[in-house]
Amino acid sequence: MGLFDALNSAVSGLQGQSFAMQNISGNIANSQTIAYKRIDTIFSDLIPGDSTLTQQVAGGVMATSTSTNNVQGSIQSASSGTDMAINGDGFFLVQTPNSYSGTTPVFAGVDNYTRRGDFQLNSQGYLVNGAGYYLEGLPIDATTGNPTGTVAAPLQFQSNFLPASATTTIQYGINLPALPKPNAYNSATPNSELINPANFAGGSPLAAGTAKVEGQDVTTFVNESIDGGSVTCYDGTGTQVNVQLRWAKTNSVANGGTDTWELFYQKDSTVTSGTATAWVNAGQSFTFNSVGQENPAVTTLNLTGVAVNGISLGNLTVNMPTSSVTQFANASGTATVNNMQQNGYSAGQLQSIAVAANTGIITGTFSNGQNVALAEVPLVHFNSPNNLKSLNGGAYAATDLSGTALASASGKIVGQSLESSNTDIATEFTRLIVTQQAYSANTRVITTTNQMSQDLLNVIR
Repeated sequence: MGLFDALNSAVSGLQGQSFAMQNISGNIANSQTIAYKRIDTIFSDLIPGDSTLTQQVAGGVMATSTSTNNVQGSIQSASSGTDMAINGDGFFLVQTPNSYSGTTPVFAGVDNYTRRGDFQLNSQGYLVNGAGYYLEGLPIDATTGNPTGTVAAPLQFQSNFLPASATTTIQYGINLPALPKPNAYNSATPNSELINPANFAGGSPLAAGTAKVEGQDVTTFVNESIDGGSVTCYDGTGTQVNVQLRWAKTNSVANGGTDTWELFYQKDSTVTSGTATAWVNAGQSFTFNSVGQENPAVTTLNLTGVAVNGISLGNLTVNMPTSSVTQFANASGTATVNNMQQNGYSAGQLQSIAVAANTGIITGTFSNGQNVALAEVPLVHFNSPNNLKSLNGGAYAATDLSGTALASASGKIVGQSLESSNTDIATEFTRLIVTQQAYSANTRVITTTNQMSQDLLNVIR
């Protein structure tokens, strides 16, 4: 290897260090870019092809880049409910429009991949990140809660409408006072805390009797029972109806029997006279032992053909888990409702969306107060993620070396968070100094080689 070969080696060194400097500068420039993956530089030596074993010499150098797509940046909390980060392995599926029909994007169906999760709703209701990539996912049927397909596509949330859902179940928990004090209660009168069927002109309202309270007996019934709470229910069209409950104690230990109660719901709040039905007995006796627990426990109560104020609710199931209905002492003599919820709702319009933590489920908040799962965001992974082709905006395209996208990545989506760049400024500045020195050294080689060449020419003179 001669002087001119030395020049060639020095030139390749300059080119290699310039290549490294370009990567370092790009890494530093993107140190604050969301989910940016730094590009490292590796050097490979070039050996002259005609060298022999006993006369091997150092040759030039070739610089190549290597990706760090498999190196995660730190996860930082974010303020937006649609921001998301991936903790672990995986990429979001995204697309970019290839044209527009008016303001509506037209997609070609070509998937790209990114870890940049700063997605925001645009004017058409698509989730688009800061680099202009549209998030793909699987829509979820708001009624059934199941995905509507198996192929991910750009997600759009615009004027989503949630149909009304009729009430079918009521969750109920209450403590009934050991000594109720209805309006008719008089401490000087034994058993005045109990309902007295003889006071009802329309017949006994108890389960063993007519199982209803007529309009002419409403005042008597209200005076001899206590409030059991109320809940707003809905029919199939979303019409609201207030379901009012009352409890009447029918027997007690003090009366020589067992502490027993019966439950009623109001059928018609406008009936105050005559023989029309105002209240309906639920048809179930509730008995309690000496420590205030149900014996036997009634955990489910089925109400058939429920109609309130002319609005039909159909069949309702009242769920009362074990120990949710009790009879403990209460000095006020009133009932304490611990739980009263129902599963129906009126129709609603989409108000906002957010990503649920660690599930990848996008949940919509509707004007009727319901939070409903609207879409699932899938993650994909690659056998060789560092061989993906980088695109503008922190996105990637699959290559033959990376392999095709594989479903069910092991990473988890973290809602209201963003992944930071994996660039370490201190490391890049260290590389910057080393690269600068290496570049200067190569220029020194060229200067020295040039001087030696001049010395050679001077020999001829």
